[in-house]
Amino acid sequence: MLLALINEIISNPAYHDYLAVLKGARNGFVYGVKVRFPHALVMSILFGRGDWRSRLRVIYRATKQHAINLAKFVSLYKTFVLLQKKVNGGKERSSDTFIAGLLSGYTVFGERNAVNEQIVLYVVSRVVASFIPRATSPYNSSPQSALANSGVKPLPPDSRYFTLFAALSWGAVMWLFQHRGETIQPGMFNSMKYLYRDSDVWKDIRTLFWSNT
Repeated sequence: MLLALINEIISNPAYHDYLAVLKGARNGFVYGVKVRFPHALVMSILFGRGDWRSRLRVIYRATKQHAINLAKFVSLYKTFVLLQKKVNGGKERSSDTFIAGLLSGYTVFGERNAVNEQIVLYVVSRVVASFIPRATSPYNSSPQSALANSGVKPLPPDSRYFTLFAALSWGAVMWLFQHRGETIQPGMFNSMKYLYRDSDVWKDIRTLFWSNT
């Protein structure tokens, strides 16, 4: 009886927008765990210092922060969109999403720390890449893909412009690494150091092919 009443409330369109805030928080938390945990685990294996107990604490803290911040952002964003819609008589303006994202981003990701910095840089790269002219046909996706059931079909970059974009990006980041390394995000700097500087140093055949010095 109680379960039926709960399901009736959940299915009521009158409560949809409010419940969507809770669902968004849930999805933000789950997605944050899925994305951050494997990333933190791999980075800890490759570049971590100290014993495994201290590394596991770092992995836990990073995963927790990423998951909670995404949960906060999604719920705040949906709340701000809903509030603006209510104020405007139930109509959503094109600027509502930008304002909601602006306020939510300032509130949740405005504090500079390692996790927030990585997330913001990821978002920035996607925003910048969105200005590359698009191809005329959408991405190829399997029937099981999330894109298959989406009303919007993302278009890949035009291959000609993407080639130029890739060349400029790699040229710029390699110049920055060599001459202004202090401006590169620490995670990427560690990766580039492993690839380009640690490979310049060895003592014998073991440290040439098996491990770094």
